[in-house]
Amino acid sequence: MNALPQISRRTALKTAACGFGSLAFNGLATAASLPRGLHHTPRAKRVIFLFMHGGPSQVDTFDYKPMLQQMDGKKLPFAPAKNLDPSATAQAKLLGSPWKFQQHGEAGLWGSDLFPEVSKRLDDLCVIRSMQSKGQSHGQAVCMIHTGSDNFVRPSMGSWISYGLGTENADLPAFVSISPPATHGGPRNYGSAFLPAAHQGTTVGRAGKLGKDATFRFLDSGGDSDRQLRKMKLLQAMNREEFERTRHAPIEGMIQSMELAFRMQREAPGVMDIDHEPEHIKALYGIGNETTDNYGRQCLLARRFAEAGVRYIQVSTPNVWDQHSNLVSGHTKNAAAVDRPIAGLLTDLKQRGMLEDTLVVWGGEFGRTPIVQGSNGRDHNPQGFTMWLAGGGVKGGLAYGETDEFGYYAVRDKVHMHDLHATILHLLGIDHLKLTYRYAGRDFRLTDVYGEVVKGIMA
Repeated sequence: MNALPQISRRTALKTAACGFGSLAFNGLATAASLPRGLHHTPRAKRVIFLFMHGGPSQVDTFDYKPMLQQMDGKKLPFAPAKNLDPSATAQAKLLGSPWKFQQHGEAGLWGSDLFPEVSKRLDDLCVIRSMQSKGQSHGQAVCMIHTGSDNFVRPSMGSWISYGLGTENADLPAFVSISPPATHGGPRNYGSAFLPAAHQGTTVGRAGKLGKDATFRFLDSGGDSDRQLRKMKLLQAMNREEFERTRHAPIEGMIQSMELAFRMQREAPGVMDIDHEPEHIKALYGIGNETTDNYGRQCLLARRFAEAGVRYIQVSTPNVWDQHSNLVSGHTKNAAAVDRPIAGLLTDLKQRGMLEDTLVVWGGEFGRTPIVQGSNGRDHNPQGFTMWLAGGGVKGGLAYGETDEFGYYAVRDKVHMHDLHATILHLLGIDHLKLTYRYAGRDFRLTDVYGEVVKGIMA
């Protein structure tokens, strides 16, 4: 008679019940060995990624181009990028920004009146104006910004950070995705791929919308906590009986994972309950205002998750920034919904002393062209666009890199998406070259075989 396969407790916890058991194990293990897990002294403990799905226009937000304004309606004096819509490339006619720019703060960085509230906080921002990415389409570029690959299924950045650092709170996941993208990769954008399942992002709210009663649920059957506890005990008793009968190791992992999941359900509602926040804090985020209420709740929830020890929190908009037409109405509506909540988040983190060790990252999968598409839109532009970072060890009031005089191509201090990923890991105390996972006979990492840390943006 063949003996039952011997499976280690660690393996069992990784594979059973979606890996929740492994989450507890990894949390405890990481807590005990965190100093050894870091490759150098970290500048940030956590990341909040504000993803603007669809691609906001750099030349209408934070990359002011006087020459573009002067040559509005004239032909682009050099060849446009390939693979664009013929309606844009055939005429290659420049489209000046409809929004006014002005300098802000002591550093004098430029910001448009699309983001009046965020622009008031430009002295806290490191604006990278020379971003580049791989992928002319949304599907490619969205996966690129989230996973470091434009075509293969790879672990998301949050999963790599969870794998590298673990969680600071054993009752909560290390990676939470609030209202995650539903399209252009969907679950790939918060998935763990070949990493242990424990490192997949826990999602809260449906894409683009966070309900007022959103919470994490394990035994989602209604009733009070006592009833749910009795249900869990029944399930655990059945699992233990089966384990005693078969001695099958994954069942033991399932027992542990259910206990952790129950603890998560008990912990998460308190973290996610924003009703008891002071009214002035709610107002800071725009909660209660019809335009800003939804994204304001998401940003406030991100701050509460950060306080509770979650390592990586992503807050996404739906795919609303994709203005191939109706640029003015589309970008105006989109910015109005997020400007005040984002500014509120920055202010709140700073007044709590959290901005110093919280890295806030803002941006889309690419930018948009300075030439017009159709009569009043802009096409995709991964050749040169803008993202900004704040807190977590980066210089505030800094404009890093440049695009050409029209805002089309990055021309100085170029920052590829691989470089941004390497820099984010570096600020967290991780060497991107050393954070690897062996799969299918080779070592993988977030930055693949690329990536340079952008040291010029560090404080």
